[in-house]
Amino acid sequence: MVLAVAVPEAPLEATDLGLVCKGDGWFVVNARDVRWRVCEGRDRFTNFAGDTRFEQLGIGISVMGPGEPMALYHWENDQEDFLVLSGEGTLVVEGEERPLRQWDFFHCPPGTKHVIVGGPIVVLAVGARQRDGGEYVADPVAAKHGAAPPRTMVDGAYEAAGWPGVEFARYGGWLD
Repeated sequence: MVLAVAVPEAPLEATDLGLVCKGDGWFVVNARDVRWRVCEGRDRFTNFAGDTRFEQLGIGISVMGPGEPMALYHWENDQEDFLVLSGEGTLVVEGEERPLRQWDFFHCPPGTKHVIVGGPIVVLAVGARQRDGGEYVADPVAAKHGAAPPRTMVDGAYEAAGWPGVEFARYGGWLD
């Protein structure tokens, strides 16, 4: 049994790039006010947690333009779920393409190979944090979308695929 205790409010730091959570506790933020991660030719993403890591669930919003992948084609040891908030895109799952549109929900059990490609599209992503691990998978269907590493690998896939590094940025109107 978990006993209720007073949980403190997490510290939020105002930076030039937006609000960044700097510790544990509860907090309320608006997606337009937090720091975002931007990768050229790829998604714009916020995890809301800033510099902290949520222990049980990862949650974030990804915004992808036409043809921009959310990630490299991969599978993870934990469940992930995705809800399309707006727009349309393409899901590559287990080597097959599936169209996605607003309010489509994709449940991704552990071990499911997947990636979402924008059309443009805004996606809410939630993932469990019980068991870290997974693999980036070389796949011809994902490669057609520029979303596959050159070979199946655990580490270094983004560099091997020639993807540029991630930068942090202030919210740029992507949700409006």
